[in-house]
Amino acid sequence: MASEWDAPLPGMIGTSPPMRALYRLTRKVATTSATVLLLGETGTGKELVARAIHDLSGRSSGPYVRVNCGALTQTLLESELFGHVKGAFTGADQNRIGRFEAAHGGTIFLDEINSTSLELQVKLLRVLQEGEIERVGSSTPIAVDCRVLAATNRDLLAEVQAGRFREDLYYRLNVISIDLPALRQRSEDIPELAEHFARRYAEANGKPVPRLHPDFVSHLVRYRWPGNVRELQNCIERAVILSETDTLQPDLLPPHVRGLAAVRLGRNTDDIEDVCAEFVGLGIRKAEQLKRPPYPYIVSMVEKHLIQQMLAACQGVQTKTAAALGINRNTLHKKITEYGLDEAADG
Repeated sequence: MASEWDAPLPGMIGTSPPMRALYRLTRKVATTSATVLLLGETGTGKELVARAIHDLSGRSSGPYVRVNCGALTQTLLESELFGHVKGAFTGADQNRIGRFEAAHGGTIFLDEINSTSLELQVKLLRVLQEGEIERVGSSTPIAVDCRVLAATNRDLLAEVQAGRFREDLYYRLNVISIDLPALRQRSEDIPELAEHFARRYAEANGKPVPRLHPDFVSHLVRYRWPGNVRELQNCIERAVILSETDTLQPDLLPPHVRGLAAVRLGRNTDDIEDVCAEFVGLGIRKAEQLKRPPYPYIVSMVEKHLIQQMLAACQGVQTKTAAALGINRNTLHKKITEYGLDEAADG
């Protein structure tokens, strides 16, 4: 049974099981003083959750300070976080407080924490352990009292194993972790999100609020959204702006969302399962258009692509290609003829 713990956080939309679990965990964590690590792909709403944790905490009356660690060089980021004293470097003509001091009594949110250098990570660890910082160019410690929230779209444990992130800092940050679901993991929320963005952008552009054609919504639900809510938002804004009627039709969606062009991969996902799912989804839609059974069509499509790629890698030499694929040369020759790849093969 739903409760107030399951209610959406400010600025967030969706009542799917993954989102209700997210709301409950966020509310439970917010009332504590624990350091929180927010995990999730770009566009999943990590900043909204960070802000909600602050607003629901005992520090809500204090400052909320956000720092995008990936937007600045490490030298500038150090000065931004810890401040500097006059004369610390060229252009430092006066003392300046940093973001940690500005967040005293409140919350500091360190977005893209994985972007920090190992040297800077040592200083962040000191803040978490000792509750004090030193301004750039000074050795005088300054006590700071702020709750630290951090976020990343990377696997920090993998970054630790690769030597790019300090293990001790990882465990200091990861007292409590909150995983934000990707949009493809909560597709039942897509219609509500689409209606919300359609209303927002219609009002922003002085247009009547449109209705969403069922086929328009079907395409949205089937697409995998590697850019998550942010990509969906942009897609709906585009449709609202281009629409000349009171209904958003499927032809207002980009071709790749409708399955008519290659899916744009590689933005957030290196997961082979996601890539395969995107490919299969495209194949199913194409098979439907051709009125063909999807299984043999998709298998042949994958097989043709694999042979074509391996032929190219082996300069068209069939004996070498067959060995690389682990199949008989006669079998390969038959497949080359079947798929019309003779021009790519070299006897």
